[in-house]
Order: sequence, then C-alpha cells, then structure tokens
Amino acid sequence: MHSTIIYDGLCNLCVNLVQLLERLDGGRQFRYVPMQDSEQLAHFGVASGQCEQGMILIDPTSPDWFQGSAAAEQIARRLPAGEAFIAAYRAVPGLQDLGDNCYIQVRDNRYAWFGSRDQVYRSLYPPFAAAN
Repeated sequence: MHSTIIYDGLCNLCVNLVQLLERLDGGRQFRYVPMQDSEQLAHFGVASGQCEQGMILIDPTSPDWFQGSAAAEQIARRLPAGEAFIAAYRAVPGLQDLGDNCYIQVRDNRYAWFGSRDQVYRSLYPPFAAAN
C-alpha cells in the first residue's frame, strides 16, 4: 500500500520537491495528489481548506494523517538514510522547533519566495488510475 502526499500543485517549490521524490522513490512508497484536486481530496476526507496548513501525508496503516513539518519528517524517514538524519535532527535541542517555524514561514511565503505555476502539476504517480 502506498502513502499519499497532498501537495500544492501550483507552488514551484512544492512541485520541485514532488518531482525529486518521484525520482528517488519511483512510485514504490508514495502517490501524489495536488491540493487543487477537490475530487481526490474528498476521497481521502480532506477539505481543501485543511491543505492551507501545509502538505499532508496519508499513511494507509495509520488512522491519522501527518501535516506540515510532521509530514516532511515522516517522508524523510522513508528515504535512504532518512531515519538516521531524523534521529540526528531530533537529538539537537531546539532544532525541531526551529524546523517547525521555518516550515511555517516557507509555507506562508511559498509563492512570493519561489513563484507559482500557471497550471497544476499532476504527478507521474497519482493515487488512482485516470478513467478513459
């Protein structure tokens, strides 16, 4: 079963990170939904307004989802050497709070700092096959 990442499909930074994950993961662990796709959000029980608080990671083995910096941390854990990186990150006092605050700043300024796209990016690895 794949975990699903809900991301901002108009944000240049978000799309570049999704494309990096697509290359690193190759669709083995993750599937991707742009927050602009209300039909797919509804399937996961996510309201579009909830996406404004940051990316969301939905793990099919967990009753809860992860959002914002918690989602980023969970995604990083699943990448090669990710668990060691997160352990080191968590071991430094105050670094998690700094990371959480940085995430909020980037989230709230993503269009101003990184720009936006004219069209929503649709991942190579959507959670559902498109109907023909």
